[in-house]
Amino acid sequence: MKLIGLLCCFTTLVFGQNQYPKDYFRSPLDIPLQLSGNFGELRPNHFHSGFDFKTQQKEGLSVYAAADGYISRIKIAVNGYGKAIYITHPNGFTTVYGHLQSGVGVVEKRIKAEQYQAKSYEIDVYLPANELQVQKGDMIALSGNTGGSDGPHLHFEIRDTASEKIINPMFFGFDSVITDSKRPMLSNLLVYPLGKNTVVNHSQRPVSVAISQQDDGSYIAEKVLVNGTVGFGVTAFDYDDVSWNGNGIYKVQTFKNGKLDFQYQFDTFSFDETRYVNALIDYGRYKKTGQRVQKLFAEKPFPLSIIQAGVQSGVLEITSNITQNYKIEISDYSQNITRVFIPIEYSPMSVKVTEEPVTSKYWVKADKESVFALENVTVTIPPKAFLKDFKMDFEVKNGIAYLHDDMEPAFANLTITFEDSLTAESERQRMFIGTVDGKKTYYNYTKRYKNSFTTYTKYLGTYKLFKDSMPPKIKSDKRIGGQWISQQKELRFTISDDLSGIKTCEGYLNGQWILLEYEPKTKKLVHHFDDGIVAEGKNDLKIVITDNVGNSTIFETQFFRSQKL
Repeated sequence: MKLIGLLCCFTTLVFGQNQYPKDYFRSPLDIPLQLSGNFGELRPNHFHSGFDFKTQQKEGLSVYAAADGYISRIKIAVNGYGKAIYITHPNGFTTVYGHLQSGVGVVEKRIKAEQYQAKSYEIDVYLPANELQVQKGDMIALSGNTGGSDGPHLHFEIRDTASEKIINPMFFGFDSVITDSKRPMLSNLLVYPLGKNTVVNHSQRPVSVAISQQDDGSYIAEKVLVNGTVGFGVTAFDYDDVSWNGNGIYKVQTFKNGKLDFQYQFDTFSFDETRYVNALIDYGRYKKTGQRVQKLFAEKPFPLSIIQAGVQSGVLEITSNITQNYKIEISDYSQNITRVFIPIEYSPMSVKVTEEPVTSKYWVKADKESVFALENVTVTIPPKAFLKDFKMDFEVKNGIAYLHDDMEPAFANLTITFEDSLTAESERQRMFIGTVDGKKTYYNYTKRYKNSFTTYTKYLGTYKLFKDSMPPKIKSDKRIGGQWISQQKELRFTISDDLSGIKTCEGYLNGQWILLEYEPKTKKLVHHFDDGIVAEGKNDLKIVITDNVGNSTIFETQFFRSQKL
């Protein structure tokens, strides 16, 4: 894209932001708002798609409808957003409330009705406009910690109903309560040699550049000596006035000799493109160190709509007859800006730090299908799975397939197939392909045809064919067998599985199916007596826990309970 196209696109974005209603949505909580995560923040394999509001480190806070509308979707899952409610509003937007503890009133009754009808804890139900209508400020749920949540909070997002694109909630007036007068903080500046023979400060590897902060808050970098083509990257955070933790940055722009060259800003994006966070960051560095360096260049184009770039896509070519003045501006939504000035000078120089040696004999060509086979393992990589060509390590030893390190991000599924003609047919149904990470094993969904086992994955790494013959474990948190438990409001169990992991949990009271809520991160399984299934007096309980390869454990007991207390 030419630079003039970049500037026109940016003007359109700014104009479009003014079309969002500023006072239509209220806060979904009735406490002072603080963010534990903001829109576009860099997360594992995705950009954060909304706001994470702190809930005072506890569950059970009231959650309110942000505006008039109707509950259009209820999704309950053991991962992701956990218990989530979607409200469609007449102004063309949908709000999402995630990681909930439960619904309230008629909402919770509808959730339970759907779960009992489906005989499943996990449901995904779409509702018509005339069923669960809500008004602005109606209490719809209690905040929680369900799904892929690391602690109690409320996930809140705003989507365009028609396109399902996620939109930065700041555009809807939340900047008036989440005030921000602080500049973003720059913690690291890196320069990347991109050409085959490029040398930067005597190095053919990425180099950290020293920066010094000036009285006005800007930074001046030490002079960068270059021979060839380079790109820059930054690690930065933003702090607002009400949330004490650092969050993601809103916008980055680079200027080459005073002209805008490369930028991205987190206004809106689609779920289809969010995995390209792994292309925006230095993925290999992140996997090694946990540090997310945001690259300000693209060696090869990739479909991420938040990026606008000049013809060189942020790549700088430094030659002997050209002086480059390079500037980076890091901005938050409130237009607080941190500027970094980087003097770049051409210099033919000796190499003191050579590029990392690559000894693998296997080449992955990004534009072509690659098929590799060793012993009983075949790996198929489709075209466009990776953004660049690279040499790949591949080895099969003692039944373990070493498929490179997870240092190159994949954007399409690789196919890994193990053949096993030694195991008896009766035992093959208990086998799966697992990912080996140190001492941990992770289950991958595995398809079997005769003696062939296949999984599909977007990760390089270490894989092995496992046999799981051990059933799951279940233990009641309190003794209930033969006991009167009239004071208890619920049945609570701890469940676990040593290898393939829990797949299903089925419970029955007196032969009738009951809802069991499963929370994998705590390994807890809970049935609430207010579901109305428990009988007066004697109750026969049966729970069947099944793992991902079909091993089952049956827990049976009898308890007594009075409903008259």
